[in-house]
Amino acid sequence: MPMQTTLLTAGLLGLIFIALSVRVIMVRGSTKVMLGDGGDQTLLSRIRSHANFAEYVPILLILLGLVEYINGTNTLVQAAGATIVVARLCHALGMARPAPNVFRMVGMLGTFVPLVALSAWAVFLAI
Repeated sequence: MPMQTTLLTAGLLGLIFIALSVRVIMVRGSTKVMLGDGGDQTLLSRIRSHANFAEYVPILLILLGLVEYINGTNTLVQAAGATIVVARLCHALGMARPAPNVFRMVGMLGTFVPLVALSAWAVFLAI
């Protein structure tokens, strides 16, 4: 059973992860801070944006993949995958701006809504 939605979502999120990694590396190079943030606010913001992505994306992909595997590809699975990609991109953009801002809010909501929905769906499918 192909899991095209999860595969596409993971691929797009992987590209975003690389971009976030490069953004951290660029500031590390310019500030010569190789460990931690060295008190640099730009570096701290980029580190946290990268870390936040790394914290949420794995569980989202696991849930998306399991739901798609058990339930099959459908419009809701596709909508969840698209929402996750857009949300994580918005969150990354929002982290580069002063808080609070609309990008960060959309990113947060667009992460939590699929997380709750996919978690509940997974529990439903399991029982």
